Amino acid sequence: MISFPNAKINIGLNVVEKRPDGYHNLETIFYPVKLADALEFVEANNTALSISGIQVDGDPENNLIIKAYRLLRRDFQLPELHFHLHKVVPFGAGLGGGSSDAAFALKMLNKHFNLKLNDQTLERYAAGLGADCPFFIRNKPTYAHGIGDQFEPIELDLSEYSIVILKPAFSVSTVEAYRNITPERPDFDLRKIASLPVEEWRRVIKNDFETSVFPKYPQIRELKNQLYDLGALYAAMSGSGSAVFGIFRHLPTDLANSLPKGIFIYR
Repeated sequence: MISFPNAKINIGLNVVEKRPDGYHNLETIFYPVKLADALEFVEANNTALSISGIQVDGDPENNLIIKAYRLLRRDFQLPELHFHLHKVVPFGAGLGGGSSDAAFALKMLNKHFNLKLNDQTLERYAAGLGADCPFFIRNKPTYAHGIGDQFEPIELDLSEYSIVILKPAFSVSTVEAYRNITPERPDFDLRKIASLPVEEWRRVIKNDFETSVFPKYPQIRELKNQLYDLGALYAAMSGSGSAVFGIFRHLPTDLANSLPKGIFIYR
């Protein structure tokens, strides 16, 4: 069985307060995009994960795909499986690639083995793997709050636009991104985003992590500025970076030659 776990972007990201447990409450819009990995599994003598495409750091045994499989195997009689992941979505980019792989693994196993789990139950399993994993179960535009684990569906359709994602050759640590954040509540309510033309987003929608990441990684700020120079209606860093995205009504004709070498381009 094969599926294509897609990435997401964060449209707006407000860090609103620090919690007593040390985590932060935030508000953001998760929006699914077409950039996707490929994930498949077959029955095997031993459960394992092989990976092609982008090189992934860490032991495959600790990959979220294997953790998702083991989570379901505690409650269901699943056979030994060999998973193969062709990695396209870059990690350490704020695009949710690992979380998407795990959520799609849950959905694939549920469907293939007829476990009859509804979306709400799958979301509970996914929540045990990561705060944003449950988003990829329904995989629709969502307003997220809390620590990014509480969801409300929103009506937002960007299908008439083109989304370009740029990823420099380095990643940004989420812990590092939080280090210099000063929580504050925004003036604009992200739940009203659908009522605001994309051309006006730049004025009121921001990613708080840019204030802590850009001073240390000015290359990311420059990529955002270049997207605006190329005609983006709105551009921002996704999550805690290092990827940035631009929303275009019309794609620039000479995008690749307009950017520094070593930048990965997805559209």
